[in-house]
Amino acid sequence: MLQPGLKRRLTRVFVSAAAVAALGASSALAAPAVVAEPSAAAIPGVDEIVHSPNLRSIANVPQQGPFTKDSTGTDIAFTKGHAIIGTYDGFNVFDVRNPYRPKIVSQVLCPGGQNDVSISGDLLFLSTDSSRSDNSCNSVAKPASEKSAWEGIKIFDISNLAAPKYVAAIETDCGSHTNTLVPDKRGKDVYIYVSSYAPAANLPDCQPPHDKLSIIKVPVKDPAKAALVATPVLFPDGGNEGGTNPDGTRRSATTGCHDLTALPEKDLMAGACMGDGVLLDISDRLKPRVINRVQDNVNFAFWHSATFNNDATKIVFTDELGGGGMATCLEKFGSTRGANGIYQITGRGDDRKLEFVSYYKIPRLQSETENCVAHNGSLIPVPGKDIMVQSWYQGGVSVWDFTDAKNPKEIAFWERGPLSNEKLVGGGTWSTYWYNGYIFSSDIVKGLDVLDLNDWRTFPAKLVRQNQFNAQTQYKLHPGFNNN
Repeated sequence: MLQPGLKRRLTRVFVSAAAVAALGASSALAAPAVVAEPSAAAIPGVDEIVHSPNLRSIANVPQQGPFTKDSTGTDIAFTKGHAIIGTYDGFNVFDVRNPYRPKIVSQVLCPGGQNDVSISGDLLFLSTDSSRSDNSCNSVAKPASEKSAWEGIKIFDISNLAAPKYVAAIETDCGSHTNTLVPDKRGKDVYIYVSSYAPAANLPDCQPPHDKLSIIKVPVKDPAKAALVATPVLFPDGGNEGGTNPDGTRRSATTGCHDLTALPEKDLMAGACMGDGVLLDISDRLKPRVINRVQDNVNFAFWHSATFNNDATKIVFTDELGGGGMATCLEKFGSTRGANGIYQITGRGDDRKLEFVSYYKIPRLQSETENCVAHNGSLIPVPGKDIMVQSWYQGGVSVWDFTDAKNPKEIAFWERGPLSNEKLVGGGTWSTYWYNGYIFSSDIVKGLDVLDLNDWRTFPAKLVRQNQFNAQTQYKLHPGFNNN
């Protein structure tokens, strides 16, 4: 995202239709891939890599140093040509300015899953959603039933990416599962919207009801003074009560939000809140207001994350059926469970509504030993098109087009075979994002993967350059956009 107070410097680049057509005809750009129909025979062998002709791997950096293969890789944020990837035990800083040869610049050991990351200027924000003995990086696990246990947000100074420095920590109720950055309109502060959930009567710092967000204000020039400033309630009626969907799968009750995605330029935010999907007005940063709320009590089990399209006329919500640990890319689950739901935003102002259009799920069946379900992704910024790249755990990476929201389709894929043919072993890609012309994927077990998408339909996106990128803080992107 943009550092608060900085204006984007726009260098307009005009690409004519004829020029794009000529590029499309070039032998350097692949023709549209033909994606095979799903079949059991198409499931690759253990660790075997399969992909469409237009998407290939160009680099992999495995977990190393203090982070072993048991150190779960999580989310990614980008700054200054570097990718910062969280793990349950801390975070890695990679130099990806040469995407063919990414290299580790620094590693910070700081246990406290999930350690989802976001960046504003020279500040890194780290989410801790596992109960710890204190707020330091030397903490050990401690039962959440003890009042002295700690969970929340940690702040690091990353002005020197080779040596990040711990700055401050802020405790929040029920911890911080994920976090979303929204800049102050004056450019002096940044707000962290903290998503957390799963309260219980025996947890002193996570009491029910928990139908709220936690908002932290961070003075950009003095981040050590960061403080919790608001805890707005989004669901005064308690939200979705939960229950059982028609297929027998459990539907989560709403006890907070899992993930929020902001569109600061339009004062909008989309919330994936367990049993509910919401569209929020954030014109008053401390008082987010629900404009519209939707539920899917037939096919959705857990509203997990949300992505706006570039024109803010659609939202893609993901359903994490099984919590990411279940094999849901099987014939018995069909194409509407553990899938994305595409919603159109209709109307204006407070009359805006979220209207369901269709589902999208990867068309490739996976094995019984592969956890697979919709997970984190981002837009690929192609003018006039809605194209997204997305993680599906062991279902791999999917590039799909939802310009025609009624008929979404996969246009590229890349995946590894199962980690085991004998039993379900959790793994696969957690987050996959587009950054400065390439696709970067954080694999739970295998580390960082870098992929090159070579397709005429997405070529204009290679002209977009960003200094910083957080998937949960979106800006309208186009060829010539440059916030360096």
